[in-house]
Amino acid sequence: MNFLHLFAPGGDRTVRYALSGAGGGFARTLLAQTLRIPRLRPAVLCDQDVAGLRAMLVELGYDASQLRICGDARAVRDAGQDGHLALVADGDLLIAGDWDILVEATGSPAAGYEMARQALTGGRHVAMVSKEVDSVAGLHLAELARTHGSVYTTADGDQPANLIGLVSWAETLGLEIVAIGKSTEYDLVLDPAAGTVTQLDTTVPAPELAGLLDLGDDVRSTLAARAAAVAALPTGATADYCEMAVVATSTGFRPDTERLHYPVARIAELADVYALREDGGVLRRPGAVDVFSALRLPGEASFAGGVFVVVRTGDPVTWETLRGKGHVVSRDGKYAAVYLPYHLMGVETPVSLLSAVLDQRPSGGTDPRGHAVLAGRAERDLPAGTVLTMGGHHHDVTGVQAVLLRDEDTPAGTAPLYLAAHATLAADVAAGELITVGHLADADAALLDAWTAGRAARPATGPVNGS
Repeated sequence: MNFLHLFAPGGDRTVRYALSGAGGGFARTLLAQTLRIPRLRPAVLCDQDVAGLRAMLVELGYDASQLRICGDARAVRDAGQDGHLALVADGDLLIAGDWDILVEATGSPAAGYEMARQALTGGRHVAMVSKEVDSVAGLHLAELARTHGSVYTTADGDQPANLIGLVSWAETLGLEIVAIGKSTEYDLVLDPAAGTVTQLDTTVPAPELAGLLDLGDDVRSTLAARAAAVAALPTGATADYCEMAVVATSTGFRPDTERLHYPVARIAELADVYALREDGGVLRRPGAVDVFSALRLPGEASFAGGVFVVVRTGDPVTWETLRGKGHVVSRDGKYAAVYLPYHLMGVETPVSLLSAVLDQRPSGGTDPRGHAVLAGRAERDLPAGTVLTMGGHHHDVTGVQAVLLRDEDTPAGTAPLYLAAHATLAADVAAGELITVGHLADADAALLDAWTAGRAARPATGPVNGS
């Protein structure tokens, strides 16, 4: 994609952004990259640890004399007028700053929603990094943006925006997409000599895996054997389900199964794995969104949490030519995989910020709909009075398994997972039962209203690619 128009001669406007969750890892990558882009600058940064935020900014190379910690709205306004960067601990103070677009990166469903709502109703734009917010309130926020003439967008650098962009590219080319998805955050790295497999900082024995590097004639049997070989490692992060929920609403692609397939697969196998079942693959129907665990050997390139589309091939000569150039084509020639093996977090996000403000164009889909629901099933019996705590790196909800449901398969009253986060159960929930709105004694009222209004305003449309 060509972004040179964003830097066209004569265009000298500087885009200013506010950033919530400014002390986090995603925020750091954006703040570091901003220093390299003259037409982009931060105006107000919010984090509960303001002192830590200030120290990080100095470490990155921001001028310490230009950083001003502000405790009220007037101080925020004064900082902006003086050309200083305002640092605040209270998200309600963001709106007092002079900026064009909010980058919401707290990961907090309720707080993130409120900051985004204030920005959009004030006629400003929002780039949503907090998928937890988007999975509950994204449809309503998109409607608010339309009503107030603003842009609500996913953020380039995160897998949802990158995948939505790849889908848009493929659809523009007229490619018939069968499946879309991403890899898990961390590869499975097999050491054949040691008979072990490593995922991030965990290594477990997996002596059978070395003999399963070839898919063989029975793809699904091989995948089942691989899954058994690495069963000691966790499969399926809550964050994966949440990101694919965001993708589903923007693209119309839906889960093939509520727990997703999570095949352990090598990059070169994606076109065979994500074929329809009648062609030996895992898919029951086309139009699927899914996640796979990338299997590789030491020294091989990582998929790096990247994104992919699997398409039906057309002219066989064309695709055999492409196979010869190293592209991933299935063994029977019916399917091909196209992929981006990266997501660079905030390093890429400036594209979204510049596009939203200068072009009034979202990076993500322009008409999100309620195609899927990120919900939760109780992993064990949960008695009334249990607080559904959210925490950990992937924002898991304690005692609850994330699931991704197709809209048509979602029972009435099902609660979105992150509406349940931090809520107290008003009634017992049996193991395996879906959490419902009725189970929640104290769900955040604003979030519940946003969920209800968004689903009503933007219901699901028809199936995509026969899904």
